[in-house]
Amino acid sequence: MKLYKLLFIAGALLLSSCNDFLDLVPGDKESGGSFYRTEEQLRQAVVAAYVPLRAFADNDFFTGEGRSDNAHYDYTPANRGSAYVFREGIYDFTDGPENTYVNAVYYHCYKGISRANIAIDYLEKSSIDDGVKKDLIGQTKFLRAFFYYKLVRYFGGVPLYLHEVATAEDAFLPRSSVDEVYAQIISDAQAAIDNLKAPEKFPQSGEATKGAATILLADVYVTRKDYKAAETLLKTLPAMGYGLLGNYSDVFSTANKNSKEFLFSIQYMQGLQGGQQSNFIYKFLPRSTNTKVVTDVATNNSSLGGWNVPTEDLINAYEPGDLRKSASIGIAEGTYNSSYMFTYIANTDIEEYVPKEGIAGVPYIKKYLNPHTDPNNTDDNWPIYRYAEALLLLAEAINEQGRGQEALPYLNEVRQRAGLKAVTVTNQAQLREIIMKERRVELAFENKRWHDLVRSGKAVEVMTAYGKALKEKYTYLVDDSYKVSEYRLLFPLPFDEVAMNKEMEQNEGY
Repeated sequence: MKLYKLLFIAGALLLSSCNDFLDLVPGDKESGGSFYRTEEQLRQAVVAAYVPLRAFADNDFFTGEGRSDNAHYDYTPANRGSAYVFREGIYDFTDGPENTYVNAVYYHCYKGISRANIAIDYLEKSSIDDGVKKDLIGQTKFLRAFFYYKLVRYFGGVPLYLHEVATAEDAFLPRSSVDEVYAQIISDAQAAIDNLKAPEKFPQSGEATKGAATILLADVYVTRKDYKAAETLLKTLPAMGYGLLGNYSDVFSTANKNSKEFLFSIQYMQGLQGGQQSNFIYKFLPRSTNTKVVTDVATNNSSLGGWNVPTEDLINAYEPGDLRKSASIGIAEGTYNSSYMFTYIANTDIEEYVPKEGIAGVPYIKKYLNPHTDPNNTDDNWPIYRYAEALLLLAEAINEQGRGQEALPYLNEVRQRAGLKAVTVTNQAQLREIIMKERRVELAFENKRWHDLVRSGKAVEVMTAYGKALKEKYTYLVDDSYKVSEYRLLFPLPFDEVAMNKEMEQNEGY
């Protein structure tokens, strides 16, 4: 059974707080001791650990792509409510510990960790079939590693919870060091690799596989600069059946969900099941009272749209002839009224776009535009790892070991699909910049750019220069915007967590 078909069922089975990661079972409800016994019940527990991924994805594009030079927002002075101000604050580097969208990423990660811990604890002492047990433990350890990887990159050292939180006393742990968190991530990811199998067929079910765990661990190794270990892992992926699709635009078509190019993605399904659909395209379009010109579905997205607007800086990063540009970015033509609402006139290809007097041409993220019938109810999955990224990580890992010539075939395989000529540069420093630029355009709007800037040591330099240019262009940006000090490379821990847990210390600068 496909994973997304189980998510709705599982979401109701584990009791979790919306505001913290404690999972304390009320006395009048069924407890773990009486529930987690059969294979079916344990499968439900594992699937429940996947459910927070959706809520996580709904916020991660603010803290991911929105934090970078790839995306900005459509400013509206007509709405200065806290939701808008908090979101804009992430883009502009004016966020603080009270920011609900940053906090949501923290809480959703810990909710996933809590559910994974419960599943692992009961699976390890269960008497179900050994093969099934091994697979389910592998999936949950992958998820736990994934959530902790997000947390450590966004917040630094965080408390390490590795078992069910059964009492209030168990809930308040001090922060572990960054090295300790990474050690746990590596341990969990390696266990997932050892326990999981490669995909049996494509399209995949949506569950984590050996391939998903492999690229996660390789990604961690590249971040930790263990390039040899990353190379070894990444070279195992082709034998698992993964590969590039022929056309870049086809990768994001809902007709090709869970294809051989995807190693892991967050699963969504359109329909009336409740909470399983996605709506990314509506968030990324200009605020309007009628979206039909672009989506073919008439709806009002005036309170939803206006986020992750592709920047001029990113648009200029594409080389002439790069097929990914028009597949990733479209132009919405229209006009703004006095309330800063957009009225569409036409949906235009960015490669053919010529500015017109009196007409606004607003870029939007096109790669998540797919046919659907109901407003805010789409079938698009959110990509986490693709085979194209595996190739670029491999090129990077090999180049960082001083073997630039060997790195070129992996880099050029990605470029060839994009319609670009092969790179021949083998100088390590120059090739490093080329690979990073390739990651920027290949993985645009997949929440990779901010992490790339941080791990490359260029976040302060790049975002300061980018912010200076924006402040010259947009008068609404306040003086404190884009003051990108080193402490801003981490987000603040949620105010409530620090207030409740006396063992916790806030990140420096906040």
